[in-house]
Amino acid sequence: MKYDVIVIGGGPSGLMAAIAAAEHGAKTLLLEKGNKLGNKLAISGGGRCNVTNRLPQEEVIKHIPGNGKFLYSAFSVFNNYDIIDFFEALGVKLKEEDHGRMFPVSNSAKTVVNALLNRLDELGVTIKTNTAVQAIHYGENEHQVVLQAEKISTKSIIIAVGGKAVPHTGSTGDGYAWAKKAGHTITPLFPTEVALTSNEDFIKKKQLQGLSLRDVSLTVLNAKNKPIVSHQMDMIFTHFGVSGPAVLRCSQFVVKELLKGENYVKMVLDVLPNTSKDALQKELLTLCEKNPRKTIKNILKGIVPERFLTFILALNDIEATDHAANISKESIQKLCNTIKQFTFSVHGSLPMEKAFVTGGGVSIKEIMPKTMQSKRMPRLFFCGEILDIHGYTGGYNITSALVTGRLAGMNAALAGI
Repeated sequence: MKYDVIVIGGGPSGLMAAIAAAEHGAKTLLLEKGNKLGNKLAISGGGRCNVTNRLPQEEVIKHIPGNGKFLYSAFSVFNNYDIIDFFEALGVKLKEEDHGRMFPVSNSAKTVVNALLNRLDELGVTIKTNTAVQAIHYGENEHQVVLQAEKISTKSIIIAVGGKAVPHTGSTGDGYAWAKKAGHTITPLFPTEVALTSNEDFIKKKQLQGLSLRDVSLTVLNAKNKPIVSHQMDMIFTHFGVSGPAVLRCSQFVVKELLKGENYVKMVLDVLPNTSKDALQKELLTLCEKNPRKTIKNILKGIVPERFLTFILALNDIEATDHAANISKESIQKLCNTIKQFTFSVHGSLPMEKAFVTGGGVSIKEIMPKTMQSKRMPRLFFCGEILDIHGYTGGYNITSALVTGRLAGMNAALAGI
């Protein structure tokens, strides 16, 4: 059996690539080593599937700090708004939530996966699940995909097998060896969108374990104590370190600093980012003057989460039961500094298997940005997380996967017919 296009990998980029190839007239085969397609889509967005983001194109690319600018050319052909139109044309009604995130109205990832499967069926795409690729043999006029029981020839190959994050969905890094065989460089792999670990005493002693902080600002400092990035979102202290949305967004910057050989990276937490230090200090001093008999703990109640308050009072050698009249101006200043600039160190991250996204991958310098075709091998295409492109959670990685998948499929078909 011979095909115009073979797509390896049944995740978001692979599904989109197979649909695009078939829509452009290619006889298409989709191979997936797992027992079903769309595993990663099914669990994305907490099982609701955050299919893309409706922010302006510039903003979407800003939210893909790992080589997002490479997508400018691709976005000129197919972008986040085209993704919305694509799904709505398949009968998947979408709704917009906070920060431009787009979800199916059904609140179920199954709606999205089923729409894609139905489209593959309509287009007559041949699908083989439980089919692991043993090897790929590249040739001048055609390529060969080696399966356990057969060899299949094709004009164009699309590698869409993902990275190494979330391995239970089938992303186990199979594609890197095939890319290397074709002459590609694999940039160093690292976990991103991942929880961070810390050896700080207060973490080891579990003093803040389970404490969630809402709408705080978290900043990553470099070795010279200069801010690299800040994010204002929620976070949580855990038994091993810190996690939650703000931490996940900061994580790739921390991991990159650690990869430079740093033993630790400093992070600065601002518990009240919408109040300036001067305004906070003034407010606390006024409250102390007006309520001299009240305990400091009662004065601060409601301003700072109670568990964090208990912790920072002890940190500044202030007794929770001390009356306001007995608290010095210097002590209030120290307290304000801690609330606005609580600095702690992180020493690592959870492993790749626990990350949401893989950093690193097939070097984008070796990929044609408007077609996703290899510059090293004719009629070989890459899309999705195997590429050295990574973004924040919030629909940005799926956007990258769907956009690169669409271009790879279209152009693989044009090259393979």
